[in-house]
Order: sequence, then structure tokens, then C-alpha cells
Amino acid sequence: MKKIKVALLSVAVAATSAVASDADLLNKAKNYFKPLPKEIPAPKDNPTTPEKVELGKKLYYDPRLSLSGVISCNTCHNLATFGVDGVETALGHEFKTGGRNSPTVLNAGFHIAQFWDGRAKTLEDQAKGPILAHVEMAMPNPEFVVLKLQTIPGYVEEFKKVFGGDNPLTYDNIAKAIAAFERTLVTPSRFDKFLNGDTNALTKKEKEGLKLFIDKGCASCHNGVAVGGQMFAKFGIVKPYPTPDFGRYKVTKKEEDRYVFKVPSLRNIEMTYPYFHDGSVWDLKEAVRIMGETQLGIKLTHDEIDKIVAFLKSLTGEIPESARTMPVLPASSKDTPKPRLKIHD
Repeated sequence: MKKIKVALLSVAVAATSAVASDADLLNKAKNYFKPLPKEIPAPKDNPTTPEKVELGKKLYYDPRLSLSGVISCNTCHNLATFGVDGVETALGHEFKTGGRNSPTVLNAGFHIAQFWDGRAKTLEDQAKGPILAHVEMAMPNPEFVVLKLQTIPGYVEEFKKVFGGDNPLTYDNIAKAIAAFERTLVTPSRFDKFLNGDTNALTKKEKEGLKLFIDKGCASCHNGVAVGGQMFAKFGIVKPYPTPDFGRYKVTKKEEDRYVFKVPSLRNIEMTYPYFHDGSVWDLKEAVRIMGETQLGIKLTHDEIDKIVAFLKSLTGEIPESARTMPVLPASSKDTPKPRLKIHD
């Protein structure tokens, strides 16, 4: 009987210790991370409304925003594959490719800026870029984009309904509608349940990985509501990373910005391979190993990497079903410009 009591006491002590340990980890985590809200906050000049979101969703999925008529926002930021295209660098007009990997659009509105080099401050600014980029959707100018949509009666009607006024179908409003839709792309995960107080939401291994993620210094850059996206950092702080891409230097022309990139969000990182700005790494464990050496100057053990990756997988969330269900698009008219397979056709 005495042995049974001692055993029960040991179990009780272990359980109490585990609870205390979980509470300590949760408190530590709250110093670095915040749970996702239900929706990304909107700017005053572009409030989110259901009608605007629905219009933005159609534009996001519509390949007619490209010169060829086959590339949409969803082509490179496919919501069926967690907002990425699954290739090293995106394939655009005339099979051209850019120099950088397409980052996920999920939770992007929580970031400090858009694009790897931060050249767009807002989702609205970002939405305007790919439509006109010659290696992406390749439309010749904003006026042509507007002209094309003005020949689609369904869009003319929807822009009037959403924005009002005498001339609602503008390039700025196209970007505003797409951005409004993108602000609904929030993917809460089990990690958010943990941050909200449910310490059982993570497994023992995931908790050990979270502790390592914090203690090893990963959270010094990958923090906040998006577990990243809140700052810029040099890629290769301790050990140089071989890349011809000068990063943010191309935007600012400041010497200190050479090889500096926006720190990516790690939410859904399990699903958003390949990794880094050049899409050169396909294995998450390998990416963690490289980051340990290049950014922190440490060689993580196989066990440490395994546990950190287990934690990172707890960041995989759920894409809103309404967003990943393809919309029915309004029909073109006889006046709608026909697809052009070459820029100079």
C-alpha cells in the first residue's frame, strides 16, 4: 500500500511539474508571439465589406487580368497549395521567370511590408505590381487593365455597387478590392489555441521544439502575430549565404541593405516549400539547419532540428473555405480585348 501511495504521489508531482512547465513556456511564448485575430485590420481608406471581398475574390482568380488570359493572382499564390506555387521561381508571361520565390499570400497583411525586399508598403501597393510586371502578368499599363474590365458588364456593375461614385472602376479600386479579399486570408492553427491558454493544444515534442525555437534565438526574428514578417534582416549574418541577389539594396541603394530581406512568416511553413528568397531548399529540416548556421552561428543537432520542425508544423492552419472555393466569373463581351500570348503581338 505504501508503495502505491508513493507511486501515486510521484505521478501527482510529475503532473504538477508538467503543468507548471507548460505555464512557464506559455508565458515565455507570449513575450514573442500573439494569436491571430479573425481578420487582418484594414486601412481607413479601404474598409473591408462583404461585397468588396467578393469582388476582390473574383479579381484574384480572374486570369483576364493578365495579357495572355491564363495567369491570375492565384496562379502564383495558389490557395489550394497554401498561397504558393510550389516552384523555385514563378513561371510568368512567355514562360519567363523572376529571380525570387513567390511568398505565400496567407496572413500577408500582418507583415511590415510586401515582397521579399519590402518595396510595397501595403497589400494595395503589392496587388498593383504583378499585373504590370513583364515577367508575371505582363499587362502593358493600368489604363489597359481598366479598359479591359470596363468591357465586362458584370464587373462594371459590381464596381458601382462596391465603390459608388461616377468612375468607380479604377486601377486603385482594383487593387483595393484584391487587398480586401486578401485580408480575409487568416489561418489560425493549434499554436493559436496554445497562445490563448490551451497548453494541451501542442504535443510534448512540439512544446520542446517551441522552447528550442525561443532559446536558440529563432524567435528574435521570427516573432509577432505572423511568426515573422515584422522586420528586415541580412541573410548570412554569421555565415555568408551564396546568392547573387542583393535583396533590399535594390530598393534603397544603401550599402547596409545588401543581402537584406524581409523576414518571412513561418505560419504554414510546412506547406509553403521551397524555401528562402531563391526557392533553393525543398526540405524544412535542411532549411532549419541552414538558418541555424547562417543566422545564429550554431550547429543544431538532428534531435533539435527534429523538435523545432515539429513545432513549426503546429503553425499549419486552416485556409478559409470561402476563400479557396473558386468563384464564377462574369462573362466577357464582344469588345473585351482578346488574349495576347506575346507582349508585342
